[in-house]
Order: sequence, then C-alpha cells, then structure tokens
Amino acid sequence: MSKLLCRPHEADETGLTMSISPESAGWNYVGFEVYHLRPGQTLEKPTGPMEVCLVLLSGKADVSSSQESWNGLGERMGIFENKSPYAVYLPNQDQFTVKALTGLELAVCQAPGSGNHSARLIGPESMGRETRGRTTNTRHVCNILPETEAADSLLVVEVITPGGCWSSYPPHKHDSDKLPEESALEEIYYHRLNPSQGFAFQRVYTDDGELDETMTVHDRDTVMVPRGYHPCGAPHGYDLYYLNVMAGPKRIWKFYNAPDHEWIIEADQKATSALK
Repeated sequence: MSKLLCRPHEADETGLTMSISPESAGWNYVGFEVYHLRPGQTLEKPTGPMEVCLVLLSGKADVSSSQESWNGLGERMGIFENKSPYAVYLPNQDQFTVKALTGLELAVCQAPGSGNHSARLIGPESMGRETRGRTTNTRHVCNILPETEAADSLLVVEVITPGGCWSSYPPHKHDSDKLPEESALEEIYYHRLNPSQGFAFQRVYTDDGELDETMTVHDRDTVMVPRGYHPCGAPHGYDLYYLNVMAGPKRIWKFYNAPDHEWIIEADQKATSALK
C-alpha cells in the first residue's frame, strides 16, 4: 500500500478513527483527525500549538471553547446531503469540548497557530458554494475556511465529484514557494463514497517521476499530498466526496497546472462560450 494512503481503523474509546500528525506524515504543517461519536459521547481536547477547524461532517452537537459555546449545531445528517456543514474555528492554546447529540462524524483540521484570531462559529450561510468545470470535469465546491476568511495557517474546503467525473483536474500542484505564480501547501484528502461500497482513484505525481503513486481509495480513506499533481477520478455510479485541508509557510492558495494538460481549460472555456 502506498505510504500516502491512510486507512481508517475502528473507533477507539474516544471515537478516533483516523489520525495524521505532521510528524507521522513527515511534513511540517497539516494535522488531521476524524472521530465518530455516539449520541451523548463527549470529546475534550486542548488545541496546543495548533489552530483547529472542527467540521461537523454529519450529525448534531454542542461545541464549546474556553470562552465560547454553541449549542445544537448541525443540519446535515448525511455527508452527501445538498447542505453546507457547520464548523468552528479555534486558536492555538485553547481547548474544545464536543458533545454529540446524534451520531456524529467530526473532522479535526489542524495547522500551526499564531494566536491572531478568536474562536468563532462558521455557519453554513457564510460558506461560498460553487460548481466548477463542465461535463465529465464537474465538481461542486463548498469553501469552509478559504483564504478570504481569518485564520493563521489553515485552508479548508469540501468537494463532491459526481460519478463518472474528475476533479482536482486538469492536474495541478502547489508545492513551490514561487508567488505570485504558485504557493507551497501540504494537503490532506479525506474521501467518502456514495454508495459507500464504491471506490475512486487518486494519482499523486511529480514532473520528474520521483513521486508517482496511483491509489484506489475507499470510503473513509485519507490521502496525503506532500507535493506534486493530485487528480481524482470517480467511477460511474459512485459520487466522491472529499474534505481538503491545506497549510504551508504562507496562507495563499496559488496552483500551477500541469503544462501537458492545461489545454483542457481553454477547450472547456471555448465550449462554454459557444453555448451562451
């Protein structure tokens, strides 16, 4: 199995099913955890040196920090419902408590914090939603914590790719600090499939071929993207969801398209213009 692919494990006593730290990933910025909590179960954790974005992937919960509390969060009971999630931002050197009111799937997105921002609720109404691409390159995007919203390091977005379509495509990368053309960002992909017995594909590769991994991803798998291009393909009949968590030395998302495949963008633009 590829070292970039992480399979989930059975929930431990805290509900943890997936845990990736900068140390375990062999990089510097992104940490990621997933918890599956039973109704009434409580999770309490300090944020330590990391700022945190809690994403309620599905289910309802009460959430509190050391200074704030928010009760009855959550409207999306299934991750593929056509709804944005609730999320909570927490600074480093804080703590949080999450009490599940229903079965809860919770993502804990982490990156180094500098203490510049206070804990806050990120409601669904504040998240921009858009559809990108066309035909077999269609994907539906929800911007949970984009660079236009306050944070020290974290960028968080979720994407649904309909069955038979590609996303993060044409292949692009963001592994070089060459602003304004490209920024250096580590990235996590947390995958879900609908129906859940499905599979999808993700390739992570570099121009020089030093890194070239093509992975079969199943429901609840996570792929780490330390560098390189990283397109995803969803087979016919199976919709692909993924949660992206990114962070790097500068909180800017500027990507570079693979030159061999950039022609697809221009071709799509011409086709779209012809339909107007």
